[in-house]
Amino acid sequence: MEQYYHSVVLEKELCCGCTNCLKRCPTEAIRIRNGKAHILSQRCIDCGECIRVCPHHAKRAHSAPLQEINQYKVKVAIPAPALFGQFNNLDDLDIVLTGLLSIGFDYIYEVSRAAELVSEATRELIRQHKLNKPIISSACPAVVRLIKIRFPELCDNVMPLLAPMEVAAKMARREIIEKTGIDDKDIGVFFITPCPAKVTEIHSPNHADKSAVNGAIAISQIYPQLTAAMDKLQVVEPLSHSGLIGVGWATSGGEAVAMLGDKYLAADGIENVIRVLEELEDEHIRDVEFVELNACSGGCVGGVLTVENPYVAQARIHTLRKFMPVSLNHLDLADLDIMMWDNKLTYDASSFALSGDIFEAMEMMDNLEKIADSLPGLDCGSCGAPTCRALAEDIVRGNARETDCIHKLKKKIQNVYDELTSGL
Repeated sequence: MEQYYHSVVLEKELCCGCTNCLKRCPTEAIRIRNGKAHILSQRCIDCGECIRVCPHHAKRAHSAPLQEINQYKVKVAIPAPALFGQFNNLDDLDIVLTGLLSIGFDYIYEVSRAAELVSEATRELIRQHKLNKPIISSACPAVVRLIKIRFPELCDNVMPLLAPMEVAAKMARREIIEKTGIDDKDIGVFFITPCPAKVTEIHSPNHADKSAVNGAIAISQIYPQLTAAMDKLQVVEPLSHSGLIGVGWATSGGEAVAMLGDKYLAADGIENVIRVLEELEDEHIRDVEFVELNACSGGCVGGVLTVENPYVAQARIHTLRKFMPVSLNHLDLADLDIMMWDNKLTYDASSFALSGDIFEAMEMMDNLEKIADSLPGLDCGSCGAPTCRALAEDIVRGNARETDCIHKLKKKIQNVYDELTSGL
């Protein structure tokens, strides 16, 4: 079984055992045990949905503190395009980028720059007929992880092209080394992230053994300091090298539109994503060449580590794009190879497998079906599992009992009572 780093963690002292996260987790990765939520590591995709819905703030995401950048001689910020949608009345990206310099970074490489390169690389790979259609974007790591553990038939359709975050890190490192000759280990590259899935991707990348990014700092964490620095700027440096294509990646549909075609589909919100993946796997969706999927509603601007309402941020991004050139970055075909994944995406069967032995697994599955049929089918969550079928699975795995179902327990108690009182 693969071991994954997870950025989403539980604060047990804040958890009261309510079922909000239990019912909303898209991969049924949460159970309530001993009155506290418990996250099943092998199923968690770090989408952050549990953080979004927890009324007690008992879920949070790890991210690097700003002070961590001081471990490196050259400190590089690679801001997600979603960052630009967090500020009211922003009309110049350079204000944000200069603000990042003023809070301690030495060099800025916009992820939106890399997004334009990834869009062009995708178009080139399509032209060369090197991708399986329908092509599923690999930009959202939560979606990639979801496919890896739940949709084995679609693994070959995921585009084996690095996400803009990784491309930005690689390009920034190369530029700095060429300009200064500094050793690569002295360069610290930090992604300004809107979501926990990106934090996880840095520590446990799907595409390679190691990420080119050193750490991720949450937008919500850096926002107060950055806003204060932006308000005090005396001079704004001309740092931006992004066009509307790259900045548009911040919102749902931005990547798909950059394909410059009309046979595309874009969906956002984890529940909608799952519905699309199910229909793709069943071949109910046809005549689509490219599929963009974002786990967060509205796209990256809807990440749980942002500060602004996603739809307000989305509107701001659209306003910013109005006066931008289409694209300021163009692909050198010699760079295409370094933008490809090192590892092939493969199905992680261990996440839902009942046993490594096929005969034992079949026997457990037969038992699971029998137990599931005996349960009331209410999916109330009172047992600590999200559905009756999930409880049946927990029972055959030895992690629960049938009497965890309050309805079966009530019936058992009633039977005992009837037996005790029948002779009176």
